[in-house]
Amino acid sequence: MDTLTLTRPDDCHLHLRDGPALAAVLGDTARRFARAVVMPNLRPPLSTVEAALTYRQRILAALPAGLEFTPLLTLYLTEATSAQELTAARAAGIVGVKLYPAGATTHSDAGVRRVEAIYPALEVMQSLDLPLLVHGEVTDPAVDVFDREAVFIDRHLAPLVARFPALRVVLEHVTTREGVDFVRAARPGVAASITPQHLSMNRGALFEGGLRPHHYCLPVLKREEHRAAALQAAISGDARFFLGTDSAPHPRGEKQSACGCAGIYSAHAGIELYAEAFEAAGALDRLEAFASHHGADFYRLARNTGTLTLRRAPTAVPDSLPFGDDRLVPLRAGGQVAWQLVDSQS
Repeated sequence: MDTLTLTRPDDCHLHLRDGPALAAVLGDTARRFARAVVMPNLRPPLSTVEAALTYRQRILAALPAGLEFTPLLTLYLTEATSAQELTAARAAGIVGVKLYPAGATTHSDAGVRRVEAIYPALEVMQSLDLPLLVHGEVTDPAVDVFDREAVFIDRHLAPLVARFPALRVVLEHVTTREGVDFVRAARPGVAASITPQHLSMNRGALFEGGLRPHHYCLPVLKREEHRAAALQAAISGDARFFLGTDSAPHPRGEKQSACGCAGIYSAHAGIELYAEAFEAAGALDRLEAFASHHGADFYRLARNTGTLTLRRAPTAVPDSLPFGDDRLVPLRAGGQVAWQLVDSQS
């Protein structure tokens, strides 16, 4: 198979930033994905419906001419989020509410410090059928960084899922065997998104020929057994697992610094990287469901009617890309991706 045509996919976990940075990266996503679930961790965070809807207008204003793309907005959950704000979010078409444990990742300092404090908000979300999107890591300094997902599941996510039996929950960017096993064993309404980096790289990629800051993301890359578990979940056909790139651009200097930012930019090859991983696993025929059906079904959206066509052709990845007044370094910079985008029809 030298060409592959899919229903146009959705990216169920994306960071677009704002201002000139937004304008620099938006086209990469919009050329590939019909829709994307856009994360709310800006500065200041999108913790109100008004802020989220205003951001949506900025995204649409930055969309390159000739491209069709629908941003699906999310609300930033805090311990002060009110029932009124959640009700307004549901009415405004906000697709989910994002739980960031405070300090867990980029711009998460306004996040939740005590999960039990948001139980009243979760009760409201359950009644509204408003999904909870979870960055599933503890921030306890006593917990090893490679164990933070598994510990979060045991301490917080499993009790939460049991306490709110009708709440739809996404374990975002699942990275561990424990995370995959939890989703597989969970009640209906629990799902997970999976990134291209966690399908294709293990933690050894952080140290290939030296320290590789552009392979640093949160949750961090894990042991090979965990990468293999994430890949098996993605290619399994199980509708609880779906595509979410977690593409997260940063200026080159903020990655290559004494305290580099977490985040991998993959939107430049946001579907091609998945095609590469699925083909290597002998499961290219299952990519469409993972990329185009499962996420839409979970979010109760109509599946896209357009198509996207890829061609098997080694494609060079630039060393860097424009990023406002700066540059960013994409995943696979200076290397190649095995597939190439040929056409995308709305």
